[in-house]
Amino acid sequence: MKKSNFALRLQPSLLEEARRTAEEEGVALNQLINVAVAEKLSALRTQAFFRERARHANVPFICPAPVPHLSKPSWQFDRTVGCTRTVPTCLGSPD
Repeated sequence: MKKSNFALRLQPSLLEEARRTAEEEGVALNQLINVAVAEKLSALRTQAFFRERARHANVPFICPAPVPHLSKPSWQFDRTVGCTRTVPTCLGSPD
């Protein structure tokens, strides 16, 4: 693995918090910053991956499964027309 140096300018309060966290975690400040950057990059890549997958998706609204503890389900399934909602409780529902 090739290593490189990079001068990083942090706000004093952020640097102090990073130092305190590194000490609490028992790691070097450099390692804490490396892991933080790696985690952020991973989260951004994951977000981009799912955004791209969603862009190509062709999924109609999907009815939720009934909740067992409710006396009446919030939807009924009709084999001829698909999902028939009786109570519009879901986010992203077409109605």
